[in-house]
Amino acid sequence: MTPSPAWGRALRALSLLAIDPEGLRGLTLRARAGPVRQAFEMALARLPGPARRIHPDLTDTQLFGGADIAATLAAGRLIQSAGLAQSPSRLILTMAERTPPSLAARLAQLLDQSGAHALVLLDEGIDGEEAAPATLTERLGLHVTLDDIRHDAAPALMPAPADLREARDRLAGVTHSPEDIATLTALAASFGIDSLRAPLLALWAARALAALADRGTVTQDDLREAAELVYPSRATQLPQEPEDERPDETPDPEDQSSADTPDIPDEVLLEAVAALLPPALLDSLASRSGQRRGAGSGAGARRKAHQRGRPLPARAGAPDGRGRIDLIATLRSAAPWQALRRRTRLDAPGLIIHASDIHIKRFEDRADRLVIFAVDASGSSALARLAEAKGAVELLLAQAYARRDRVALIAFRGQGAELILPPTRALVQAKRRLAGLPGGGGTPLAAAIEAALILARQAETHGLSPALALLTDARANITLDGHGDRVQAGLDATRMARLWRDRSLPAIVIDISARPGPEPAHLAAEMGARHLPLPRADARAISAAVTLALGD
Repeated sequence: MTPSPAWGRALRALSLLAIDPEGLRGLTLRARAGPVRQAFEMALARLPGPARRIHPDLTDTQLFGGADIAATLAAGRLIQSAGLAQSPSRLILTMAERTPPSLAARLAQLLDQSGAHALVLLDEGIDGEEAAPATLTERLGLHVTLDDIRHDAAPALMPAPADLREARDRLAGVTHSPEDIATLTALAASFGIDSLRAPLLALWAARALAALADRGTVTQDDLREAAELVYPSRATQLPQEPEDERPDETPDPEDQSSADTPDIPDEVLLEAVAALLPPALLDSLASRSGQRRGAGSGAGARRKAHQRGRPLPARAGAPDGRGRIDLIATLRSAAPWQALRRRTRLDAPGLIIHASDIHIKRFEDRADRLVIFAVDASGSSALARLAEAKGAVELLLAQAYARRDRVALIAFRGQGAELILPPTRALVQAKRRLAGLPGGGGTPLAAAIEAALILARQAETHGLSPALALLTDARANITLDGHGDRVQAGLDATRMARLWRDRSLPAIVIDISARPGPEPAHLAAEMGARHLPLPRADARAISAAVTLALGD
């Protein structure tokens, strides 16, 4: 079977990385686990030079080195550990889509300052929202995607190691012209690439291609292939066709030389890069822009911490520069063994502590929680419902300082929903906002859930954990676009409820109708929420129910 062109480009990228790892800085591989990725990793392992695999949980001590606490305690003197950064190598980061921002910043710093390391990102993301950090991919010259390649279509081989070494030796003698730089820069601009790293990386790739082909200077073919390897993953727009302008006057002979130099790259280069753009460029850009979300686990959610929070029992482990050693637990672990250890180390001063004795402090931190009240203010009983909601909100606010909760209130009536109380802990401000709520009109249930979703997303970006308390009879009769249609309104409400369930956020649906019907229970099932019928609930009952359903 004929080798896949994409597989050929992948091996070509590996060859260039072997020839000029200092200039190209590295490579991003986007491929899920399978035979094709396994074949690529086998080819990657055959590249010359040392290589080390790292993971997203790599610590600063492992990367940059530092005091080896376990070895220091065992030897009785300070022992420094050498980090990966001290030995130039090719770092292979597995599960790159899970790289935390702190490690991405450290690796970017290492690439910028040392110049002796190359980084290979193994990105296993399933969709556009799961991707390696742009902080790193923007610095790496090459990008390879192997998701659409069959294993039997990838039999091509890389050049022999001796050929790669010879090409690397020839690299310093390869020359290029100023026009080559102008061409690559104009080509990058036509695809909306505003980083100056891109044309520079493409130039290094073109020089490596020329060295591999045993040419002393960069050719047009080298520029084209380099642009195919560097630009498609960075493109933010499709190239615009130049306007067809035909001047009336023939240019002067002395101006002919300047007219021969195009302001935009040749059509061949444009078409070559455009043919390799992602099939859904705009969709990928939209998902890429949504990747920068808050990393908070959400208000009220428990999360492990290293420095502060509620103390948890210490656990045995090696110091990694993030946690603190629990001295008491460490001494308690080492004490029973002192008599036995002293027999083998008679000259050891003081306590003899082994690495297995070291215990690390642990804490449990809790993020702030946001309780979103969405209150049905429609119909003749709106005033009574709003009075209950006011009382429940005030009761929860009174406990907010102790429980670190925030409260927000959405009222929905007529043709839409309104955020009448933004997230707050201020009791005085809450009473002012709750003082004059209007009532009456239709039931825009879908608009209320949509408003709660928008507020929940905003809360998550600020490190809060949102939870929803929906007080309604769930008898929707206003559609999402504000029209009166009971059937469509029910469908819109169900669709919004499923969107809330997809976000796996806690919620409770409180049925406050005089005669409970099936609608609130159905809505709660669609939202993945708890259903609580409280036809005669007062403020204290609602507050207690919300506290119990949403948890501490």
